[in-house]
Amino acid sequence: MDKFTTLRAVAAPLPMVNVDTDKIIPKQFLKTIKRTGLAKGLFYELRFDHDGQPKDGFVLDQPAYREAKILIAGPNFGCGSSREHAPWALLDFGIRCIIAPSFADIFYNNCFKNGILPIKLPQEQVDLLMDDAERGSNAIVAIDLESQTITGPDGGEIGFEVDPFRKHCLLNGLDDIGLTLEKHTAIDSFEDSQRGSQPWLYG
Repeated sequence: MDKFTTLRAVAAPLPMVNVDTDKIIPKQFLKTIKRTGLAKGLFYELRFDHDGQPKDGFVLDQPAYREAKILIAGPNFGCGSSREHAPWALLDFGIRCIIAPSFADIFYNNCFKNGILPIKLPQEQVDLLMDDAERGSNAIVAIDLESQTITGPDGGEIGFEVDPFRKHCLLNGLDDIGLTLEKHTAIDSFEDSQRGSQPWLYG
C-alpha cells in the first residue's frame, strides 16, 4: 500500500447525499478481484447513458477535474453494500482523500485499508471546501496527515481528527498484510520453535 503523508491536488466537488457503493461502482464491475482497471466503472451511471455513451457534465469528466485526487462530498458517503471495489475504483481513478460530513462505517474502514484518507468534518467546514472546489483547476487543496491539517486555496487552515492507529498505518503504507509482516521476527521464532516440538505439522 502506498504511504499517505502529504497531498496537494485539485479537489472535485460532489455535493450529493447518500452516495452509495452501487453508485460508486455498479454491480457489473464486481466480477474481478483485481484492484486495477476499475476506474472505467467509477460513477458509471452518472457518467454514461444506457448505450455506454458519455454524458455531459459529470464533475470528474470535466477537464478541470480529470486529475483530481481529492473529493469533497455530501453526508453518508459510501452507504449501501460493503463492496471493497468502491475504494478500489476511487483509488484506481487517482482519488487519495475524501472529505465529507459522514461516511458509512464499512466504506470508511475500507478506505484506510486501501490507502485512502477519509476525513470527517462538520457540515459548515465541508461547505467552505465545497465552495473552494468549485474553482475548477484553481481548487488546489493541501492535506498534511502528520499535522492533521487541510489548507485551502486561499491559505485557510482546517484541522481534522484521525484515529492514531489508522494514521500510523497510512503514514507507513501498512495494510493488514504489512502489519502482520512487521511481526516477522516473532513469527519466524514461533515457527522455528514449533518445528522442534511438533515437526509433524510441517510434513
